[in-house]
Amino acid sequence: MDIRQKFEDDVDAAVSGALNKIGAPCLKFIKEVSDMADLAVPCFTMSKELKADPKDIAEKLAAHIEPSGLITSAIALNGYLNFTMDEAVLTEETLKKILTEGSGYGSMPRNGIKINIEHTSTNPTGPIHVGRARNPIIGDTLARSLIKCGYDVQTEYYVNDVGKQVVILAWGVKNIRKDSVTEEERNKADHKLVAYYREANRRMEEDDNVKEQISEMLRKFEDGDRNIINDIRQTAEVMLDGLKETLSDINVEIDRYTWESDFVIDGSAKDVVRRLKESKYTGRTEDGAWYIDLKDFGIQGKNTKFTFTRSDGTTLYTTRDLAYHLDKFKRTDRAIDVLGEDQKLGSKHLCSALGILGSKNIPEAMFYSFVSLPEGKMSTRKGVVVYLDDLIDEAVSRALEEIRSRRSDLPEDEMHSIARKVGIGAIRYNIVRVHPEKQLVFKWDEALNFDGNSGPYIQYVYARAGSILRKAGKYEFDTDPNMLADEYERALIRILSRFGGTVREAGEEKRIHVLPAYGHKVAVAFNQFYSAVPVLASDGNRNARLTLVECTRTVLRNVLDCLGIEYPEEM
Repeated sequence: MDIRQKFEDDVDAAVSGALNKIGAPCLKFIKEVSDMADLAVPCFTMSKELKADPKDIAEKLAAHIEPSGLITSAIALNGYLNFTMDEAVLTEETLKKILTEGSGYGSMPRNGIKINIEHTSTNPTGPIHVGRARNPIIGDTLARSLIKCGYDVQTEYYVNDVGKQVVILAWGVKNIRKDSVTEEERNKADHKLVAYYREANRRMEEDDNVKEQISEMLRKFEDGDRNIINDIRQTAEVMLDGLKETLSDINVEIDRYTWESDFVIDGSAKDVVRRLKESKYTGRTEDGAWYIDLKDFGIQGKNTKFTFTRSDGTTLYTTRDLAYHLDKFKRTDRAIDVLGEDQKLGSKHLCSALGILGSKNIPEAMFYSFVSLPEGKMSTRKGVVVYLDDLIDEAVSRALEEIRSRRSDLPEDEMHSIARKVGIGAIRYNIVRVHPEKQLVFKWDEALNFDGNSGPYIQYVYARAGSILRKAGKYEFDTDPNMLADEYERALIRILSRFGGTVREAGEEKRIHVLPAYGHKVAVAFNQFYSAVPVLASDGNRNARLTLVECTRTVLRNVLDCLGIEYPEEM
């Protein structure tokens, strides 16, 4: 347990004790970080139940709290109960813990709980669109945060190799000659194959014979025709290789790939159909499609019907998704689905249907709004679409241009290496820094701002700390709080002590946007400290200040690692 957690526990005990003394032992309260204190308890939430003014409540509680443990004072101010902690203990314990734990600082002990995070799962019919760029980055950052919170995390990609779109692609690859399509210029599997999908889709819309061939492939697939299943899976695998390359480029590695066709082959999708047909909520349309009516599950209007078979009896994606989640809960304690905002209704349908099927578990949905780009900022690949690969190329190119303007002394290959780390870091940071459900317009002047709230800024401060330590040469660790009494030193240490709590908030509460905000605070506080006091030229406290530089560098590295961003030693 870190020193901040111990302090929070002391505050919990003190406030609970004071509430007990004023006759409100079961009253709940919240804590928050404040500029006025190390931790504050707002009393406004207690006002209604206690029928008193928040200011009076705070003063009443303060009168029953004596300094103890790590608490040095509890002061009532404007309806808040403000706690300060023993600064000397905070300084020494925080620095010692960072030095001792290194890359493990901020992490919690393993708890044995399994969490499955399904993310990305884009259809294997073309490259990842920039609008969906949030999905893999959010999923990967959440996974990294939950691992630091002590969970056994498995990330998963659900490969849609059953739906009509994938069948269209497979038909196109098999039936369309290479000289009949205009392939993308990029030499990458997903970009090459998408041309066949577009042409096959065009022919299907214009030619009833092609349309019937594709429908027949779908029917044979559902009937378990292994030749059809193998043809489609092989095509999807080739496409998936290209998608994996894109994910790897943004530092996303997925632990498990589950194929939708598995639930057709093993009969579990048909079993879901059988069980749903037996439900009292089941109905049938005039053309023979089966559905369940979910109006008793809080779903209103025209969206109450959840269709689980077509009129010809074939299953839908929604049906196979149910089989997939039932399988998933055999392998995990908790399941988190990272989904686009357009899937909110579908997620409600899924959870309601799982309840009808008797599942004791439902997935936790984490929704995100799509990424958009300002007009004219990027080419749209012949006016068709902007892909994540395009965004990556543009980010690296812009980063290289910036680095060349700053560091003409570096070899060309080193500049390219740094540019890749900075460009990818800019994308990941800029996408995560905004709450997932808020709209995000990706702007280059924000993402690649070396002096602002950006990934490159934190990477730069990390590299700067390393440069200071290299210039310093040998020194001895010194965590004596008397050697670090300047206000800027103390402010930086207080922020460093909050990393564990930030990781818990990012993981446990699925609020990953707090990580970049925290990293920016550390970077700003470090620059203020380094500008305010001499480090390399200091006398008696040189070791202590260099120790603080080392600890800051460690925390910044841990923040960047949690964000999936690499940390260049030079910039």
